[in-house]
Amino acid sequence: MSTSASAGGTQAVARAARLLKLVARTGDGIRVSELADRAGLTRPTTHRLLAALRREGFVDRDGETGLWVPGPELYLMGTAAAARYDVADLARDIVRSLAAVTEESAFFSVRQGDETVCLVREDGSFPIRSFVLSEGVRFPLGVASAGLAILAFLPPPEVDAYFARHPELAERWGAPHGEKRLRARLAETQEHGYALNPGLIVEGSYGLGAAVFTRAGHPQWALSLTGVQFRFTPERVEKLGRILLSHAHQLTARIAATGRGTWR
Repeated sequence: MSTSASAGGTQAVARAARLLKLVARTGDGIRVSELADRAGLTRPTTHRLLAALRREGFVDRDGETGLWVPGPELYLMGTAAAARYDVADLARDIVRSLAAVTEESAFFSVRQGDETVCLVREDGSFPIRSFVLSEGVRFPLGVASAGLAILAFLPPPEVDAYFARHPELAERWGAPHGEKRLRARLAETQEHGYALNPGLIVEGSYGLGAAVFTRAGHPQWALSLTGVQFRFTPERVEKLGRILLSHAHQLTARIAATGRGTWR
């Protein structure tokens, strides 16, 4: 096979994968025009790739709405992968304990590429809550406290590559997410062991995050807490941080003991 043909095949795979991710993220369905726009593809190319994916069962098209939805093969593949990678069931009681002890909303998130995705939410007993995060919500690494905790403990070359890929962070999420200021927060996270988001996504909504590691020591998940600003005084942040780290260490040990979530 020629080099140009090989490159073309690789490009087609990358484009198809991009479409699969977009369809999977919008479980209720998405129009082809929106898919083409989000993927940066022409509509004819998008149609051609979707047709090929549909023949293999990875996507389907709703006959009434015309929207593209995940296909049965995605479910079957996800079920097979979950046996090795899904650790949400291992985390649920730890998240529940974290919410009970702190009285704040507690979360378990996983890294997927350059984002974190919330998998588990458990509300604490304190009646005033933050609703920045819930199951299925995604944030770029370094934005929410969970992603900040994960990014802080990635190898430096991976952190450098992440910033090179995402020069838009400050423009999209505000000046505090520019590389210089974000790197300063990464250093603080490394020093304390946990990450603090002092209302940088929604004013008055604070977050704390701690990384959860694979058996090989790679930060793949995070536990986090969110709450209103007056609950996150410096003294209480320190106390919450210790509790959060304790729960994160417990979950890291549990994952290592079971052999689940072996990403690396």
